[in-house]
Amino acid sequence: MTSVLSESVLAKSVLVEPVHTIPRLTRVSVELVPRSRTSLSSELAELRAELGSVQTVNIPDFLRYRMRSWEGCRMAREHVPEAIPHIRAIDINPREPLKMADFLRQHDIREVLVIEGDAPSDMSSHTFDVTSLDIIRKFRRELPEISVWAGLDPYRQSFARERDYAEAKLEAGAVGFFTQPFFDRRLMDVWAELLPTRQVFWGATSVTTERSLSYWQNRNRAVFPRSFEPTLACNRAWARDVLGFAQETGSHVYFMPIKESVREYLGGIL
Repeated sequence: MTSVLSESVLAKSVLVEPVHTIPRLTRVSVELVPRSRTSLSSELAELRAELGSVQTVNIPDFLRYRMRSWEGCRMAREHVPEAIPHIRAIDINPREPLKMADFLRQHDIREVLVIEGDAPSDMSSHTFDVTSLDIIRKFRRELPEISVWAGLDPYRQSFARERDYAEAKLEAGAVGFFTQPFFDRRLMDVWAELLPTRQVFWGATSVTTERSLSYWQNRNRAVFPRSFEPTLACNRAWARDVLGFAQETGSHVYFMPIKESVREYLGGIL
């Protein structure tokens, strides 16, 4: 992938940038996709070698991959103390016990993130007519020892409706939120005031191509400032800003590398 920084310049920038000291109350997670055991193992090893301060990994659940998110978290806990699997609400049968319950207990996975989930494009997998609220409550009933995080999407509906939905998730038993990635500090300031909790993992991701930028704008309706550029340098600067925001507000942050390695994206920042 072409970047405005050459490899040599990038290496120098990693060395000279100031390393943030992360306050104890600010948790930092890195989202890794479980494409295969080999790829996930490689990324986890790189994470531990390059970003030893990261203590948490969150793993999304994609039906197109064989490995489920909680299986990826079992692997992750060999490298970091905490791992948080994403749970797709629409995959959960509300009339049956949680199928991953024994696995979570056996491997001491103490947190999950419940998201709504997109319907399969080919409808090959069976889904259920449930919401995140239903499955948050189900986890609280069947696995009360597990902390349940919920998703927050600042782009899908009005501020008021998303805020009300967020409050309903807290009432259902969620401990806090993982947000969709933000790209504008002003929007984060608004949501920091709207949410009734500081237990928030603010999201940031790397958008370093025009195609990726178009995806976030058109598919996810994300809001970008005019100053944003799809370059590694711009994304690294934004990652520093999001980390600083989490420190200032007493909240948390998660980073989602896409095409870049964790070293390229976050080296020298964490």
